[in-house]
Amino acid sequence: QVRVVESGGGLAQAGDSLRLSCAATGLFWHAMGWFRQAPGKEREFVAAISWDGGDTLYADSVKGRFTMSRDNAENTKYLQMNNLKPEDTATYYCATRYGNPSMNEHHYTFWGQGTQVSVSS
Repeated sequence: QVRVVESGGGLAQAGDSLRLSCAATGLFWHAMGWFRQAPGKEREFVAAISWDGGDTLYADSVKGRFTMSRDNAENTKYLQMNNLKPEDTATYYCATRYGNPSMNEHHYTFWGQGTQVSVSS
């Protein structure tokens, strides 16, 4: 059974850092993506990484601030978020798919329940 679990969200002030974790069980050789949804807005792509970490994708809004990494031994991927801004406030969702990372949420098969990130100014 496939299970995707996010962790690491919380409260932060502008300029702070947070690290989100996404652990996937029940599947291997998968790409992983992060998406976020702010209140009243549609879900948007944030970042994605291939199974081997050799391919990463980032939304323009987070380039240079967010970094994805992996620990395949633990089947876990990380989203390091630096220099947080109030506009980063959202529920962050981790999703996985077989194949290459993608910016398209419809390409992802398995989703976590989400973790809240709130950034104050």
